[in-house]
Amino acid sequence: MTDYIFKRILLFFPTLLIITMITFVICRMAPGDPTEMRIGATGEAMKTGAKNQITQATKEYYKKKFGLDKPIWQQYFIWLGNIAQGDFGNSFKDDRPVINKILERIPVSLTISLLSFLLIYSIAIPVGIYSAARQYSYGDRATTVFLFILYSLPNFWVATLAIFFLCSPEFWNIFPTGGLTSLDYETYSFWGQLWDRIHHLILPVLITSLASFAFLSRQMRSSMLEVIRQDYIRTARAKGLNEKTVIMKHALRNSLIPIITIFGGLLPAMVGGSLIVETIFTIPGMGQLFYQGILDRDYPLIMAELLLVAVLTVVGVLIVDIIYSIVDPRITFSKKAA
Repeated sequence: MTDYIFKRILLFFPTLLIITMITFVICRMAPGDPTEMRIGATGEAMKTGAKNQITQATKEYYKKKFGLDKPIWQQYFIWLGNIAQGDFGNSFKDDRPVINKILERIPVSLTISLLSFLLIYSIAIPVGIYSAARQYSYGDRATTVFLFILYSLPNFWVATLAIFFLCSPEFWNIFPTGGLTSLDYETYSFWGQLWDRIHHLILPVLITSLASFAFLSRQMRSSMLEVIRQDYIRTARAKGLNEKTVIMKHALRNSLIPIITIFGGLLPAMVGGSLIVETIFTIPGMGQLFYQGILDRDYPLIMAELLLVAVLTVVGVLIVDIIYSIVDPRITFSKKAA
């Protein structure tokens, strides 16, 4: 196992190198000029007629300051060298270190994603098992229809409806429209502050979970159906074991492989945040930060987030491979290595 993990870790570097090269080139070739964004921000900040005084010389100054006056390949190697030294650079927008901006946002996205994944896995797996164990029953059919409806609903549409109907005084004003806390949050007691944060997170967590919940349930049902048709399951039933023992002891473990595969995307999703939900609910998380970075053409910020997600994706795949061997001993590292 140690040799296998070591080989996989060695593969990290060329994989990440290729990912960073592609994303760096795409980022630089995208339309938009960060120097113009910076000049616009400067003019807005001054709130005077200074915009009229901004000349081509100002753009050239920022272009040189950001290193955009060099060829793309040279910019890439400079960026790569800085990353190797742990320097993610400063934001084009406000000159703050990118790493500080990311560290400020990660806890928010991490909280929403963690709660969302706990909700998804705690409900989706039992629902998938129920549907598979009672295939074509009324309960299975009703669940299937409900999940297909749930899966077809876009997040942004559900979020908009939720704000309209559940956050409006005209209907049910039972949830806040956005943000993480209320305006008078500081005046609350400890328990009041805790409830205020939970109250603000309920809708974002639910809406983030909807599509994944439906998808995971269907994957679990399909996987379980495939397993319970195997000969060893028929043998277990022929021995006189009750259905609950057959399902939970003999079928469940082997049907978890596809679920574990999906689990590999957990790490990057948890840190990457949900761009749509965070933007609609004005939640200061990683998704909203990434979206704002794209609008501002903030290359250091975009590259830092993409690199972070790429690293976590590769790590997630390695963790999934190791869990495979634990869940299903038929999967061996020696075969993978070959």
